[in-house]
Amino acid sequence: MLLRENKHDPVEMSTHYDLYIMPINFMRTLLLLAGVISLSGCSVSHYLNREIKNSQVLTQQHTGIALQKVGEEKTLAAYNEKQYFNPASNTKLFSFYAGISALGDSIPGLEYLEWGELLLIRGTGDPSLLHPDLPHSRVYDFLKGRKEQIFYTPAHFENKRFGPGWAWDDYNDYYQPEVSPMPVYGNIARFSGQASQRFTVSPKHWSQFLVKDTVTSGIVRDEFQNVFHHSQFVIPEGLNQDLPVRMSDQLLVELLSDTLKKEIKTIQIPLNIELQKVYSIPSDSLYTLMMQVSDNMLAEQLMLIYASANGLPLNTEKAIGHAITQHLADLPDKPIWKDGSGLSRYNLFTPRSIVALLQKTYKKVPRERLFKIFPAGGKSGTIKNSFKSEVPFVFAKTGSMSNTYNLSGYLLTKKGKTLVFSFMNNNFTRPTSEVRKEVERILTGIHDKF
Repeated sequence: MLLRENKHDPVEMSTHYDLYIMPINFMRTLLLLAGVISLSGCSVSHYLNREIKNSQVLTQQHTGIALQKVGEEKTLAAYNEKQYFNPASNTKLFSFYAGISALGDSIPGLEYLEWGELLLIRGTGDPSLLHPDLPHSRVYDFLKGRKEQIFYTPAHFENKRFGPGWAWDDYNDYYQPEVSPMPVYGNIARFSGQASQRFTVSPKHWSQFLVKDTVTSGIVRDEFQNVFHHSQFVIPEGLNQDLPVRMSDQLLVELLSDTLKKEIKTIQIPLNIELQKVYSIPSDSLYTLMMQVSDNMLAEQLMLIYASANGLPLNTEKAIGHAITQHLADLPDKPIWKDGSGLSRYNLFTPRSIVALLQKTYKKVPRERLFKIFPAGGKSGTIKNSFKSEVPFVFAKTGSMSNTYNLSGYLLTKKGKTLVFSFMNNNFTRPTSEVRKEVERILTGIHDKF
């Protein structure tokens, strides 16, 4: 009773009560100031755990989150951060790191040996030659200007056309072009529809392999040969469809010979000597397209370029093993990493390892350059329609396939913090759009509150 009265009328407090109440008020003030001033890991953690547990969307699925401040090892918040998840295209974060660890400003596009009146060439895995969405490759100019007879050797290529765990029946889908030592035209045929029955294909080489039939809807390639069936009915106006082609060494030299207007032949010679190199395009142009649109073909080929740059055969498994040993041995959990793109269902990473990888990436790549390569929320890439804001505050890589949606990258808060996060979702049966919106809601809350 006396305490209540003294609280409302401090002028009447006796010296006796001052001795007890002043320390209490002082402690309350300190606690209040500590709560206001600090961005405590506990407060962010409390927010995340509350939102996940109360979410009606994230129930009945596998969810994991790791969150740190950039440049710091202390974890601000975590939820199942030690558990392994299927990363889908978050795998490209690892391929990107391998690329920036091995390559300079330009992509090594070709290796060659001058041998009298012969020019022996081999691929480095570089996908840029005649690629419809990448800058002009200097490899084209080099080959066009040579007077020698050109022989192409694929002897150092050890990969299969598909990666481990890839879906065989996706061979006709744009996102699964075949892996090869020296891609041309992106290893695809690009169909563009016009009014009525008219459509074009690029390169024109494929126009002789079109077959009209009564069964096909749209355009479909035979599984084991480059014959393209299309509907006898009207092709939709505005059609823009990329179909992977069945690659072979013979097809490569045919396409190159047609384009360069000179004969190129194949030869099986292992070139186990030091070769000269031709550099093709700026490295960032490859990284940016790969990250922005989540291009699987570029990611797969990047790991072959990494192998070539480190003196390895063109072999994805050996490239990944080398990258883990040489650059990623310090991750909290060893990655189960099987391909370059994330198409494989065998890939498994933990949220805290992805955050550690992003921390390493931030140290290696200047911030301005990094944020140009990554998709920007509301502005570019696969998160162009998410995190709408006048100034982007999320720069992150998506990773999605059936029953999987992940988002990992960098988050800028209203209080000026730069956070590193990995938000992983597996094994859900809801529409992916619902999970994506829930991830956006929770991360936007962190941006607003902390």
